[in-house]
Amino acid sequence: MNYTQEQTIYIVEKYLENPTRETVEKLAEELQKTSKSIIGKLSREGVYRRSVYKTKTGESPETKEQLVREIESALDLEIEILAGLEKAPKLVLKHLRNSL
Repeated sequence: MNYTQEQTIYIVEKYLENPTRETVEKLAEELQKTSKSIIGKLSREGVYRRSVYKTKTGESPETKEQLVREIESALDLEIEILAGLEKAPKLVLKHLRNSL
């Protein structure tokens, strides 16, 4: 799908005014393109920003492995000593890490 110079300028300006997924959807509908096409064009122009995933509580996601490594570091232990800890519920690992 090709874009004219005017369309490219328009897309970039509108997206920079309000860099949201809703803007992408509106542009796609307005220009009769797919949202993937609009995102691709914005990416090639160097302006598209992916939305950052957040958990239901609004926090950045952490893996159990990350939590266990932080606990290991705080306790100054080797990984073998805490083998199997990653199978504990994530909430328990977070409480443990936070209490250290």
